Amino acid sequence: MNLLEAVRSSLEALRANLLRSLLTMLGIFIGVAAVIAMVAVGSGARELVLQQIKSLGSNLMIIVSGSVTSGGVRMGSGSRLTLSEDDAVALQREIPSIQVSAGIMRGTAQLVAGNLNWSTVVQGVHPGYFEAREWEIDQGRGFNPEEFDSAGQTLLIGYTVAYNLFGESDPVGQQVRVKNVPFTVIGVLQRKGQNTFGQDQDDTVIVPLTTAKRRVLGTSQANARAVGTILVKVRDGDDMAEAEQQIRNLLRQRHRLQPHQDDDFWMRNLSEVAETRDASSRTLALLLAAVAAVSLIVGGIGIMNIMLVSVTERTREIGLRLAVGARRRDILAQFLIEAVSLSMIGGVAGVALGAGAAVAIARVGGWPILIQPEAVALAVGFSALVGIFFGFYPARRAAQLDPIEALRHE
Repeated sequence: MNLLEAVRSSLEALRANLLRSLLTMLGIFIGVAAVIAMVAVGSGARELVLQQIKSLGSNLMIIVSGSVTSGGVRMGSGSRLTLSEDDAVALQREIPSIQVSAGIMRGTAQLVAGNLNWSTVVQGVHPGYFEAREWEIDQGRGFNPEEFDSAGQTLLIGYTVAYNLFGESDPVGQQVRVKNVPFTVIGVLQRKGQNTFGQDQDDTVIVPLTTAKRRVLGTSQANARAVGTILVKVRDGDDMAEAEQQIRNLLRQRHRLQPHQDDDFWMRNLSEVAETRDASSRTLALLLAAVAAVSLIVGGIGIMNIMLVSVTERTREIGLRLAVGARRRDILAQFLIEAVSLSMIGGVAGVALGAGAAVAIARVGGWPILIQPEAVALAVGFSALVGIFFGFYPARRAAQLDPIEALRHE
């Protein structure tokens, strides 16, 4: 008996007990569907995190000024401006692995354009900010050196600000007031979307650092060159952990901190944020994979059980076929193909259900999905292996039946 005949005979046997076959496939069906949905949702979540991290800038570290304690109350990070523009310059000059560092001052202000107004985040930045954040200009132009040096009254706006102040109109060249100071919009930044903390990065206004200090946010009375945050971009291929330690050592030296004193700044390594999110995603994926594996094993046991029942029911048929010249390997192949067919059909149906479930999750929960062809192939292939593994024993038992004893079976 050739392979085609064996497949046809196996499918006929499955069709003869259609309901039983469908129930047998159920475990494989659910297991494969769980695998596909799990991989789609997990991969989508991982991709979303990577996009959010990338939107902040690759190889980026954020250094935030430290806290101040007043009357035993700790005011939180950034409550005391312990960083300065000179720190940012020193980091880039003295640590070879740093590509660029940029000081930032942040605050909130009301913007007014015509009869419309909008409250947003105002950032005063150093020229290296755009390289560190990998943020391009979508419309208009960026700042020129003279505007940084002379506290020019020009600004860049994000898409959220542009929409709320100017709607569909071109904002470039328009006049806005920030805290009653007139500014000219010279450009619109490319869209960034939300960051990993859920903040809208496009709801911002960017001005030169000198402008922010002199005209909008003011300066620290203790240190006119103080900044609230320093962004540091590490060169591609360099070790982020080593660069972080070098930054910490240099800042402690510059701030004259003793070994027993805590840092007067906070550091956030965004690659660690990505790794933490990815680890959480992997944990969830492993949990779902364990559930799917249990379902597949239960489905495989169900296949073995039904195939053993089928061997018992068809004992006389097997004996007759052996008596008229069928080889034992033909019997083995037929029953093994039946088991694999059960698991493969359940696997293919499970792929469809899993893809549908993933799409439903994406639509209802607004969760991204990524259905990978490799995961589909792996799930279907694994279901076939389940059929082979759990179907081999019943098939071997059928092939080893004694023809005379089988023909006597009632």
